[in-house]
Amino acid sequence: MRKIVLSTLLALSFSTSLGHAQSAWTGGDDLPTNPLACDATPATAAAKPYDGGQPTNAPDRKGKTIKVVDVPKLVGIGYFNATSKGISDAAKEMGSMDAKTDGPSKANIDDQITLLDNYITSGVDGILFAANDPVAIAPVLKKALAAGINVVGYDANSTPDARQWFVNQAEFNGIAKAMVDSMAAEIGDDGAFAIVTSTFTTPNQARWIAEMAAYQAKCHPKMKWLETVEAQEDNILSFNQSNTLINKYGDELKGIFGMTSVATPAAADAVTQAKKCGSISVVGLATPNAMKPYVGAGCVKSVVLWNPVDLGYAAAYVLRATADGSLAPGATSVKAGKLGDLAVINGSEILLGAPTVFNKDNINDFDF
Repeated sequence: MRKIVLSTLLALSFSTSLGHAQSAWTGGDDLPTNPLACDATPATAAAKPYDGGQPTNAPDRKGKTIKVVDVPKLVGIGYFNATSKGISDAAKEMGSMDAKTDGPSKANIDDQITLLDNYITSGVDGILFAANDPVAIAPVLKKALAAGINVVGYDANSTPDARQWFVNQAEFNGIAKAMVDSMAAEIGDDGAFAIVTSTFTTPNQARWIAEMAAYQAKCHPKMKWLETVEAQEDNILSFNQSNTLINKYGDELKGIFGMTSVATPAAADAVTQAKKCGSISVVGLATPNAMKPYVGAGCVKSVVLWNPVDLGYAAAYVLRATADGSLAPGATSVKAGKLGDLAVINGSEILLGAPTVFNKDNINDFDF
């Protein structure tokens, strides 16, 4: 689904608010949380001035074919295969973008920085990225801006001044509410749960978890948060971590949140193999193809995710509009091809829209 700075104090405040001695969350960030109303009253978004960066002496790229590199957190998993497809589809549709995807084989920020630095040196007109660490990636992105390169993020943000725009798949407090409410409906308001995430430095997941903590403390205060564990973006490690949680907490564990498209199916697999379907609920973010076996078998009731193909598609259109100058500070919307007009929020973010809930009735209608 942003983590800006690790914060021990915030982690401690989370464990205190959740009412148990063991720290449930050992990451955190320094941004204030904004939990939505418990009764689903919609939040009112406050206007915010543009807070993104600007390229230095960028050449006139309006209408010209631009060379773009997409550097996601990692390559070789279904989620980023889908975002890459969306970028490729948009590039073909526009006919004025030469786009390629080249990311690290593991979700490693150092490898991601090296790739970005190499493309800055070799020369590109635009960079699309999904950050493994929002702070660590910022210097190399600022280097790209200083070289006159247009920079747009998607999926996982950097610090705002290190890129021009960020395409946000969904607002963090909205995802948090959907996740926590779904879990509460399945395990009850006094059930105990754990979380499997990638790393505590992954920006979107840390922001979701921070908002989940605030919303859960506000709206489901009797739920018990047992632990949060890291599993990288690795299937085997995610399975092993889920299995460890099942064995460690026994009958006390009623639910597992999967915060990544890898962790959620791995957790469902661990629950299935432990013969705990019906006893331990799995709620998380994942692609429908990865979850079809578990939803079809009744072990997972529903899966929440935006369409990652649309996310990549939108990011490509935002970069094109940025390069053309048609998307500039102060804009309130941007045209994104078949997706129509997308809203500008929070100063320099583009909102993709509402996520999709995949369940037994509709999951076979999707193929990604």
